[in-house]
Amino acid sequence: MLAAGVAGPTSFRRRRVLLALAIALAALALVGLGGAILSWALGGLGAAPPPRSPFGIGLREGGGSATGLTGWILATQSRFFQNLTDAVRTMKAAGDAGWALIGISFAYGVFHAAGPGHGKAVIAAWIVANENALKRGLAMAFAAAAVQAFVAIAIVSVAAGVLRATAARMTGLTNAVELASFAAVALVGAALTWRKAWRLAGRIAADGVVHAHAPGEPCGPDCGHAHLPGPERAAGSWRAAAGAVLAAGIRPCSGAILVLVFAMAQGLYGAGVASVLAMGLGTALTTGALAALAVFAKGAALRFASVRGQGAEWAMSVLEVLAGAVVLALGLALTFGVASAGAG
Repeated sequence: MLAAGVAGPTSFRRRRVLLALAIALAALALVGLGGAILSWALGGLGAAPPPRSPFGIGLREGGGSATGLTGWILATQSRFFQNLTDAVRTMKAAGDAGWALIGISFAYGVFHAAGPGHGKAVIAAWIVANENALKRGLAMAFAAAAVQAFVAIAIVSVAAGVLRATAARMTGLTNAVELASFAAVALVGAALTWRKAWRLAGRIAADGVVHAHAPGEPCGPDCGHAHLPGPERAAGSWRAAAGAVLAAGIRPCSGAILVLVFAMAQGLYGAGVASVLAMGLGTALTTGALAALAVFAKGAALRFASVRGQGAEWAMSVLEVLAGAVVLALGLALTFGVASAGAG
């Protein structure tokens, strides 16, 4: 039973839903506008789709035209791939160079992860929106790199090793995986944006609202009160983090695919798998370093918010919504970009 002038659960929930929807749409529009301005400033608005990998498989590396920084990254990746194939040839001819192949593969993974890519953006934005625990941030980074490596091994092993697929079929398969990965990023971003917008809307809707319970009345999820997360919410956050890891890692590295295909053609499948795993380790270390930076930045922001009071706490809530919107906007842009390029 509620006293007169006290907001009931139904009216509070209705107001919260409308506020959350408005917040989510406003955040997505703001991120989209910021991305358009940045693209225009860099001369990329209306440019061609991102260049494909120099390796021939239909996966794109980064974005923008093949000039400037992106062109340098693609050229460096081409040199890495040449060194990798030379190491495989030497290994086949002389029976050694195994450690050289592993070392070059590891270095390629470190470099590849340091360049532009949606996986790092997804992990970093997820941490900004959700995490302040270094252990989980590092676990997500290493898990995403492991997923990326094992997906590359699975694609090549099944398509080339079992099905004897041609290069065209391999390209079609990797394109489908790429599109699915980008769509998954959009779904993760949508869920993250809505959850953070819902939380912020709850704070706004409850601000200044007197909500009372009758004696013995349970406190439901829509009461507007702040509650500590229970075990089921902690488990749910792990499941949600796993979804972000899959979205970030399901798109394999094009260099890993090509090295493994080349190694299989030379009869060195085991060496190719070892090369891919070394790339994954290098990628994990770089992505883990970026994840650690995101965790420390989030921790510093939270400490600042605790000192500055409610104003900084509100700013943190808004930042978390924007981080989710970044993931959503990135996923939508990549999905529609790849789909439109394929249709053309």
